[in-house]
Amino acid sequence: MKRSAWRFLWSAHDIRRKLLLTLLILAIYRLASHVPVPGANKDVMAQIMNAGGAAGNLISILDLLSGGTVSRFSVLAMGVYPYITAQIILQLLTPIIPSWQKKMEDDPREGQKWQEKWTYYLAVPMSALQAIGQVNIFNNSATQIGLAPVIQNFGFSYFLPSLTIIVSMTAGTMFAIWLGELISEYGLRNQGLSLIIFAGIVARIPATIQSIIADATTRWIGLIFMLILSLITIFAIVVVQQGRRNVPVMYPGRRMGSRMSMPVKGTLPLMVNMAGMIPIIFAQSLLTFPSIIASFFTTAKNATIANFASGIVNLFGGAGNTYWIMYFFMVVFFSFFYTDVLFAQQNYGENLKKVGAQIPGVSRGNPTQKYLTRVLRRITLPGAIFLGIVAVLPWLVGLVVPFGKSTGLLLTSSSGLLIVVGVVRDVFFSIDADLKLHGYDDSLLVR
Repeated sequence: MKRSAWRFLWSAHDIRRKLLLTLLILAIYRLASHVPVPGANKDVMAQIMNAGGAAGNLISILDLLSGGTVSRFSVLAMGVYPYITAQIILQLLTPIIPSWQKKMEDDPREGQKWQEKWTYYLAVPMSALQAIGQVNIFNNSATQIGLAPVIQNFGFSYFLPSLTIIVSMTAGTMFAIWLGELISEYGLRNQGLSLIIFAGIVARIPATIQSIIADATTRWIGLIFMLILSLITIFAIVVVQQGRRNVPVMYPGRRMGSRMSMPVKGTLPLMVNMAGMIPIIFAQSLLTFPSIIASFFTTAKNATIANFASGIVNLFGGAGNTYWIMYFFMVVFFSFFYTDVLFAQQNYGENLKKVGAQIPGVSRGNPTQKYLTRVLRRITLPGAIFLGIVAVLPWLVGLVVPFGKSTGLLLTSSSGLLIVVGVVRDVFFSIDADLKLHGYDDSLLVR
């Protein structure tokens, strides 16, 4: 009779230490998320979100993905997203700039270290720019509905107070990144940043359930609807994330003394969703970027410029149908684009050629890479459409179901749910690999 190796989870001292250290760091992160930005008025933030409209919807989206740090205007309001954006930018630029690509191909390990170092460097100005944009969006949103600014004395005329706010928010982001690196190094390996995002999203689940229960008209119907829809979405996410296309590969036989073994038949698994949650994060970042830039000009003295900037903020604020349609197509586009970039960097055609492996009926080298790229693009199509539907699911539910606007966010949001399921899946496999590495195997028998 087989028993799971997970029964040794607590008795394995090294794994138990990693789990406890991970939980401790996540607790520190959640405590730090309550530290407010100097001079921030949380009451005004709450009034903006309750007022709705384009500005309220945009802030609600940012708040949802940040785990409630935006509504509190915490120093961690930006989370680790500037780092992720910087990482994506470098990954996309590497195939375009020949010297960078050569650096990655000559020595992949040193190239990875170089890329990580420059990701940190790029994350700092990205954080500062996003901090300025967030403050401007919040202040302009408050002004548009007749409220006092969220932060007084911010702008070029107030250099020192503004610099303090920007530095504190940038430091908060870098602190969150540092906590994630601590988790990856001393806790659950390679899961740090994912768990930081996961902790923020999951922290919003009790508030979401409470808001549904507080609505007396749709209390139980809304709660049941949310739970059923969340379960269906989770099931669909797991099925798609586990989807594979196994391409047959013939590996050459090995010489054993004077004899040669027979060729070995294997498979090369291609994932339906190789890009994971990156297209959603990148599309969300790009869609909020025009609002951040336009927020600088909503108070311009020229009425034409001010009206145009306000229109841009409204368009990319998440209030209209146009925003969600753009969101869907951007997620689908980036699913293909990022998958192509990622797959080209792995260069399976040359790697299979080096070990003497071959796909039956396909020549080695470049023809193999082209064949695998065609196969991957075909199976990426359903994965990309699925990601797009997941991204706009709150909007779709709001169109179909009368009370969908209050329950369309599911337990967190459909995008947040995708992140949560992906992180839980990765953590499960990571812990399972650690258990087997320490000698605990689910094939142990009960005597």
